[in-house]
Amino acid sequence: MHEALERRQPDLTVVLEGVHKPHNFSAIVRSCDAVGVMEAHAVVEGGGLRPQQNVAKGAHRYVTIRHHASSSSAIEELLDRRFTIVAADPSPDAEDFRTVDYTVPTAIVLGEERGGLSNEALEAATARVRIPMEGLVASLNVSVAAALILFEAQQQRRKSGMYDESRVDAQTRRRLLFEWAHPGYARLCRREGIDYPPIDDEGNLLEIPWRTGS
Repeated sequence: MHEALERRQPDLTVVLEGVHKPHNFSAIVRSCDAVGVMEAHAVVEGGGLRPQQNVAKGAHRYVTIRHHASSSSAIEELLDRRFTIVAADPSPDAEDFRTVDYTVPTAIVLGEERGGLSNEALEAATARVRIPMEGLVASLNVSVAAALILFEAQQQRRKSGMYDESRVDAQTRRRLLFEWAHPGYARLCRREGIDYPPIDDEGNLLEIPWRTGS
């Protein structure tokens, strides 16, 4: 866990617009964890979409899911944080996804396959990217498309040395290490509104001031 935290990329994320099928959502979260994404943003009507354990394979424990009421609120927040918006768009005039620079702060916006992306996402995008297709179908499954784009981002960032040293501030790193290593205690602390107890650099508890009960 400590080593995975050292490779987390705080300035690489995805925004999922209307990706309401749990298996697609879960597969994307799994890909996010694989390339070191710290948090993913979900815009789903009604909210509350949760990953499927048998698809996510536990990745949802290590990727923070932020739910938003609208695409505009998610995109506005990311623009305020100086993210570049990259919209996955199968339109013929979109550029090849491998030509974009993913070493800058990047939010990759993906939509559900039937409706595509919202006007808000397309208008906010600095780049619109597509995955070249040689067959008869127009696009890939959204989870497959997300994986291809994320691993292109990973490859570029590896070449630039962005995985070679920690890019997460010490306070955030310690908080996440506690939540990953001690999820039960973390839930209890949040429920009771109390601070996390201290841990050492490897995530071991230095004190247990209370018990979780049976």
